[in-house]
Amino acid sequence: MNRIVTMVLRNLHIIPGAWIKLCRYAKHTDEYPEEEKYRHIQYILKRAVQSGNIELMVTGTENIPTEESFLLYANHQGMFDVLAVAATCDRPLGAILKKELKDIPFLKQVIACTKSFAMDREDVRQSLTVIQSVIKEVNSGRNYLIFPEGTRSKSSNDMLEFHNGSFRCATKSKCAVVPVALVDCYKVLDQKGSKPVTVQIHYLKPIQYEEYKDLNTKELAALVRGRIEEKIKECV
Repeated sequence: MNRIVTMVLRNLHIIPGAWIKLCRYAKHTDEYPEEEKYRHIQYILKRAVQSGNIELMVTGTENIPTEESFLLYANHQGMFDVLAVAATCDRPLGAILKKELKDIPFLKQVIACTKSFAMDREDVRQSLTVIQSVIKEVNSGRNYLIFPEGTRSKSSNDMLEFHNGSFRCATKSKCAVVPVALVDCYKVLDQKGSKPVTVQIHYLKPIQYEEYKDLNTKELAALVRGRIEEKIKECV
Protein backbone atom coordinates (compact mmCIF):
# COMPACT_ATOMS: atom_id res chain seq x y z
CA MET A 1 0.00 0.00 0.00
CA ASN A 2 1.17 3.53 -0.75
CA ARG A 3 2.86 5.06 2.31
CA ILE A 4 0.80 8.25 2.27
CA VAL A 5 -2.42 6.23 2.06
CA THR A 6 -1.21 4.16 5.01
CA MET A 7 -0.55 7.31 7.04
CA VAL A 8 -4.03 8.64 6.30
CA LEU A 9 -5.89 5.40 7.02
CA ARG A 10 -4.13 4.90 10.34
CA ASN A 11 -4.94 8.44 11.46
CA LEU A 12 -8.54 8.81 10.28
CA HIS A 13 -9.72 9.24 13.86
CA ILE A 14 -7.52 12.29 14.53
CA ILE A 15 -7.40 13.93 11.08
CA PRO A 16 -10.62 16.00 11.26
CA GLY A 17 -9.77 17.66 14.59
CA ALA A 18 -6.09 18.15 13.73
CA TRP A 19 -6.97 19.62 10.31
CA ILE A 20 -9.55 22.05 11.70
CA LYS A 21 -7.10 23.23 14.34
CA LEU A 22 -4.29 23.66 11.78
CA CYS A 23 -6.56 25.67 9.47
CA ARG A 24 -7.60 27.90 12.35
CA TYR A 25 -3.95 28.56 13.19
CA ALA A 26 -3.16 29.32 9.54
CA LYS A 27 -6.11 31.66 9.07
CA HIS A 28 -5.46 33.64 12.25
CA THR A 29 -1.75 32.97 12.56
CA ASP A 30 -0.87 36.23 14.33
CA GLU A 31 -3.34 35.50 17.11
CA TYR A 32 -1.51 32.40 18.37
CA PRO A 33 1.95 31.90 19.95
CA GLU A 34 4.57 30.51 17.57
CA GLU A 35 5.41 27.72 20.01
CA GLU A 36 1.75 26.57 20.15
CA LYS A 37 1.40 26.43 16.35
CA TYR A 38 4.71 24.64 15.90
CA ARG A 39 3.93 21.99 18.52
CA HIS A 40 0.67 21.19 16.75
CA ILE A 41 2.52 20.79 13.44
CA GLN A 42 5.04 18.51 15.16
CA TYR A 43 2.20 16.45 16.63
CA ILE A 44 0.79 15.85 13.15
CA LEU A 45 4.21 15.04 11.68
CA LYS A 46 5.13 12.61 14.44
CA ARG A 47 1.83 10.80 14.01
CA ALA A 48 2.50 10.55 10.27
CA VAL A 49 6.02 9.23 10.83
CA GLN A 50 4.89 6.59 13.30
CA SER A 51 1.95 5.40 11.22
CA GLY A 52 4.01 5.43 8.01
CA ASN A 53 6.51 2.83 9.29
CA ILE A 54 9.28 5.43 9.33
CA GLU A 55 12.07 5.37 11.89
CA LEU A 56 13.92 8.66 12.40
CA MET A 57 17.51 8.16 13.48
CA VAL A 58 18.55 11.55 14.82
CA THR A 59 21.92 12.76 16.07
CA GLY A 60 23.35 16.13 17.04
CA THR A 61 20.24 17.84 18.37
CA GLU A 62 22.52 19.37 20.99
CA ASN A 63 24.07 21.35 18.11
CA ILE A 64 20.85 23.29 17.55
CA PRO A 65 21.34 26.70 19.22
CA THR A 66 19.05 27.16 22.20
CA GLU A 67 19.06 30.97 22.45
CA GLU A 68 20.34 32.66 19.29
CA SER A 69 18.63 32.55 15.91
CA PHE A 70 20.07 30.17 13.31
CA LEU A 71 19.83 28.85 9.77
CA LEU A 72 19.74 25.15 8.96
CA TYR A 73 21.30 24.23 5.60
CA ALA A 74 20.41 20.70 4.50
CA ASN A 75 20.93 18.51 1.45
CA HIS A 76 17.71 17.87 -0.46
CA GLN A 77 16.39 14.41 -1.34
CA GLY A 78 12.64 14.86 -1.58
CA MET A 79 9.44 16.29 -0.15
CA PHE A 80 9.85 14.36 3.10
CA ASP A 81 13.02 16.30 3.97
CA VAL A 82 11.30 19.35 5.42
CA LEU A 83 8.91 17.12 7.38
CA ALA A 84 11.79 15.10 8.85
CA VAL A 85 13.59 18.25 10.00
CA ALA A 86 10.47 19.90 11.41
CA ALA A 87 9.60 16.72 13.32
CA THR A 88 13.02 16.57 14.96
CA CYS A 89 14.02 20.23 15.46
CA ASP A 90 12.24 21.37 18.60
CA ARG A 91 12.95 25.07 18.13
CA PRO A 92 10.29 26.60 15.86
CA LEU A 93 11.46 27.32 12.34
CA GLY A 94 10.20 28.22 8.90
CA ALA A 95 11.60 27.15 5.54
CA ILE A 96 12.28 28.32 2.01
CA LEU A 97 10.33 26.05 -0.33
CA LYS A 98 9.86 25.94 -4.08
CA LYS A 99 6.82 27.79 -5.36
CA GLU A 100 5.12 24.59 -6.60
CA LEU A 101 4.46 23.55 -3.00
CA LYS A 102 2.75 26.68 -1.75
CA ASP A 103 -0.81 25.64 -2.68
CA ILE A 104 -0.67 21.98 -1.63
CA PRO A 105 -3.10 21.33 1.25
CA PHE A 106 -1.33 20.92 4.61
CA LEU A 107 1.88 22.49 3.27
CA LYS A 108 -0.08 25.66 2.51
CA GLN A 109 -1.27 25.85 6.11
CA VAL A 110 2.18 25.01 7.51
CA ILE A 111 3.73 27.77 5.38
CA ALA A 112 1.26 30.26 6.85
CA CYS A 113 1.79 29.10 10.44
CA THR A 114 5.60 29.17 10.26
CA LYS A 115 6.10 32.28 8.11
CA SER A 116 7.80 30.14 5.49
CA PHE A 117 8.48 31.47 2.00
CA ALA A 118 7.86 30.02 -1.47
CA MET A 119 10.65 30.88 -3.91
CA ASP A 120 10.52 31.03 -7.69
CA ARG A 121 14.12 30.35 -8.66
CA GLU A 122 13.41 31.39 -12.25
CA ASP A 123 12.42 34.85 -11.06
CA VAL A 124 15.57 36.60 -9.85
CA ARG A 125 13.72 39.57 -8.38
CA GLN A 126 11.29 37.39 -6.43
CA SER A 127 14.16 35.21 -5.17
CA LEU A 128 16.02 38.27 -3.89
CA THR A 129 12.86 39.46 -2.16
CA VAL A 130 12.54 36.11 -0.38
CA ILE A 131 16.18 36.22 0.72
CA GLN A 132 15.73 39.73 2.06
CA SER A 133 12.59 38.66 3.92
CA VAL A 134 14.39 35.71 5.52
CA ILE A 135 17.26 37.97 6.59
CA LYS A 136 14.77 40.32 8.22
CA GLU A 137 13.01 37.46 10.03
CA VAL A 138 16.27 35.92 11.25
CA ASN A 139 17.40 39.31 12.55
CA SER A 140 14.14 39.47 14.49
CA GLY A 141 14.93 36.13 16.15
CA ARG A 142 13.31 33.51 13.91
CA ASN A 143 14.95 30.40 12.45
CA TYR A 144 14.84 28.93 8.94
CA LEU A 145 15.59 25.76 7.00
CA ILE A 146 17.17 26.20 3.56
CA PHE A 147 17.97 23.63 0.86
CA PRO A 148 20.92 25.20 -1.00
CA GLU A 149 20.79 22.67 -3.86
CA GLY A 150 17.59 24.40 -4.93
CA THR A 151 16.01 21.16 -6.08
CA ARG A 152 16.11 17.58 -4.95
CA SER A 153 18.94 15.29 -5.94
CA LYS A 154 17.66 12.27 -7.85
CA SER A 155 20.78 10.22 -7.17
CA SER A 156 19.94 8.76 -3.75
CA ASN A 157 22.49 10.15 -1.27
CA ASP A 158 24.62 12.05 -3.79
CA MET A 159 24.35 15.84 -3.66
CA LEU A 160 24.01 18.49 -6.33
CA GLU A 161 26.06 21.66 -6.22
CA PHE A 162 24.98 24.30 -3.71
CA HIS A 163 23.67 27.67 -4.89
CA ASN A 164 25.90 30.38 -3.43
CA GLY A 165 23.09 32.92 -3.28
CA SER A 166 21.22 31.04 -0.58
CA PHE A 167 24.10 31.76 1.80
CA ARG A 168 23.47 35.49 1.62
CA CYS A 169 20.85 34.84 4.29
CA ALA A 170 23.68 33.84 6.61
CA THR A 171 26.32 36.41 5.69
CA LYS A 172 23.82 39.27 5.96
CA SER A 173 22.14 38.16 9.19
CA LYS A 174 25.42 36.99 10.78
CA CYS A 175 23.66 34.11 12.50
CA ALA A 176 24.82 30.60 13.35
CA VAL A 177 24.81 28.17 10.41
CA VAL A 178 23.92 24.55 11.21
CA PRO A 179 24.68 22.00 8.45
CA VAL A 180 22.16 19.14 8.35
CA ALA A 181 22.98 15.83 6.69
CA LEU A 182 19.94 13.87 5.50
CA VAL A 183 20.49 10.22 4.63
CA ASP A 184 17.97 7.95 2.88
CA CYS A 185 15.13 10.49 3.06
CA TYR A 186 14.35 9.78 -0.58
CA LYS A 187 13.24 6.25 0.34
CA VAL A 188 10.15 7.46 2.21
CA LEU A 189 8.17 8.55 -0.83
CA ASP A 190 10.26 7.24 -3.74
CA GLN A 191 10.02 3.56 -2.84
CA LYS A 192 6.80 1.71 -3.60
CA GLY A 193 4.76 0.32 -0.75
CA SER A 194 4.95 1.15 2.93
CA LYS A 195 7.51 -1.27 4.29
CA PRO A 196 9.61 0.01 7.24
CA VAL A 197 12.30 2.50 6.33
CA THR A 198 14.96 4.23 8.40
CA VAL A 199 15.86 7.87 7.75
CA GLN A 200 18.88 9.61 9.24
CA ILE A 201 18.92 13.27 10.28
CA HIS A 202 22.29 14.54 11.52
CA TYR A 203 22.57 18.07 12.95
CA LEU A 204 26.24 18.98 12.64
CA LYS A 205 28.29 21.40 14.69
CA PRO A 206 27.14 24.98 14.11
CA ILE A 207 29.38 27.37 12.22
CA GLN A 208 29.37 30.66 14.09
CA TYR A 209 29.70 34.01 12.35
CA GLU A 210 33.20 34.49 13.77
CA GLU A 211 34.23 31.36 11.88
CA TYR A 212 32.83 32.35 8.49
CA LYS A 213 32.87 36.17 8.57
CA ASP A 214 35.86 36.35 6.22
CA LEU A 215 34.35 33.93 3.70
CA ASN A 216 32.31 34.92 0.66
CA THR A 217 29.10 33.06 -0.14
CA LYS A 218 30.86 30.66 -2.52
CA GLU A 219 33.40 29.71 0.13
CA LEU A 220 30.74 29.32 2.81
CA ALA A 221 28.67 27.13 0.49
CA ALA A 222 31.71 24.92 -0.12
CA LEU A 223 32.41 24.69 3.63
CA VAL A 224 28.85 23.64 4.48
CA ARG A 225 28.59 21.23 1.55
CA GLY A 226 31.90 19.63 2.50
CA ARG A 227 30.78 18.97 6.06
CA ILE A 228 27.46 17.48 4.96
CA GLU A 229 29.15 15.33 2.32
CA GLU A 230 31.67 14.04 4.86
CA LYS A 231 28.88 13.02 7.23
CA ILE A 232 26.87 11.30 4.51
CA LYS A 233 29.92 9.26 3.48
CA GLU A 234 30.27 8.09 7.08
CA CYS A 235 26.69 6.82 7.06
CA VAL A 236 26.28 5.03 3.73
